[in-house]
Amino acid sequence: MKKYVVERNLPGIGASSKEDIAQAATTSCKAIQSMNHKVQWVDSFVSKDKTYCVYLAESEDAIKEHSKLSGFPADVISEVAMMIDPTTANL
Repeated sequence: MKKYVVERNLPGIGASSKEDIAQAATTSCKAIQSMNHKVQWVDSFVSKDKTYCVYLAESEDAIKEHSKLSGFPADVISEVAMMIDPTTANL
């Protein structure tokens, strides 16, 4: 599976209640289950008006299918070419 970052424009998402976020997570998980797990949700980062969601998926089309089934936009889908962190600096 390939790794993707999905940017979603969701105005006001950062002010959502824990209950609303839990419901959104449930909706996402149900969509993934209905797809026979062609997509695996890794985690998401929530800012004021956007989420950045990390997925493992068979293809970009699988990400788009998840978006359609869940009802959440997939405004920008980026395939991850590589990951780096402080250890990459070899200091």
